[in-house]
Amino acid sequence: MKTEKKLLEVGKVFFKLGCFAFGGPAAHIAMMEEEVVNKRKWMDRQHYLDLIGATNLIPGPNSTEMTMHCGHERAGFKGLIVAGAAFIFPAILITGLLAYLYVQYGELPQVEPFIFGIKPAVLAIIASAILKLGKKALKTWELGVLGVAVLILSLIGINEVIALLGAGIIGALFFYSKHKIIDQHKSIIPLILLQSSSATLLKLTSVKVFWTFLKVGSVLYGSGYVLFAYLDAELVEAGWMTRQQLLDAIAVGQFTPGPVLSTATFIGYQLTGFWGAVAATAGIFLPSFLFVLILNPLVPKMRKSKFLSFFLDSVNVAAVGVMAGVLYTMSVETITDWRAIVIASISLLITFGFKKVNVMWTILGGSGLGYLLLLM
Repeated sequence: MKTEKKLLEVGKVFFKLGCFAFGGPAAHIAMMEEEVVNKRKWMDRQHYLDLIGATNLIPGPNSTEMTMHCGHERAGFKGLIVAGAAFIFPAILITGLLAYLYVQYGELPQVEPFIFGIKPAVLAIIASAILKLGKKALKTWELGVLGVAVLILSLIGINEVIALLGAGIIGALFFYSKHKIIDQHKSIIPLILLQSSSATLLKLTSVKVFWTFLKVGSVLYGSGYVLFAYLDAELVEAGWMTRQQLLDAIAVGQFTPGPVLSTATFIGYQLTGFWGAVAATAGIFLPSFLFVLILNPLVPKMRKSKFLSFFLDSVNVAAVGVMAGVLYTMSVETITDWRAIVIASISLLITFGFKKVNVMWTILGGSGLGYLLLLM
């Protein structure tokens, strides 16, 4: 297939995902696995797992970075750019429109009835991905123990990056010593980016907005709540916006499809208008493109080294453990009444009983059913 056709294919796949990718990184990665591994066979499940494990160890939005990895696998450097941009575009377009309405009218549209049914439907999609990826990751019973340990650590609130790194190092040392393999390997020196606090600025420009979000995008690990903490320090304490405005912005990132970092678009528009939105969006996502560009060629080389291969296997099963922890937490937060139970049950039946049904229909069906049930 010619490069142009591959790029068009990449663009279509990730634009579609960007329009329907609700539920956070775990759900996004589950949908991607269905599209690029099961449906289109761009890579095998083992390599997909390796990319998940490696991506969890670098700053930035995991699911967005996975789109870039997948695009690179299919169409090289251009594929990386197209996949990332196509996935992000629907979110920033919707968020930008909401930002305009918010500035004009001072409040957010009421979309909760349509979002209500999506959350329980997403649970089934995540569960399906955990089952498939877990089967591939559980190569030995020792890895199973490691995965359960990470799941427990995740549930009690241990930072997921610390859990993943710890599992990778412990697993690599254990399996390396167990197999008594003599293999020269190079040490990995992590890139540590230090965040400096912003001084209060009298006049805010789009350039300053860009640099602020570039800094946040370069050091950001974790969920939208971590993003809230960073932006609170950078923007609220600097006097650029109120905490209520920031809370509204985070809410927009949570109920729109695609990455929660589209919050940056909303905030940028509030700060300096259209060009502020452009600057904030570019700033927060640019580091992810650079990190993936550097990391992608290294993953196959890591797999060839025995020691680093054990490290990857351990991180991979730990990543599945983290996904399982996310699934449990989301289930507790989501399954709160009979309506959610009905939607989750039907979604599980469709996902596991009718495996050829595209996950997009599960999302749309959950949304429609949720809206109808709330009318009752």
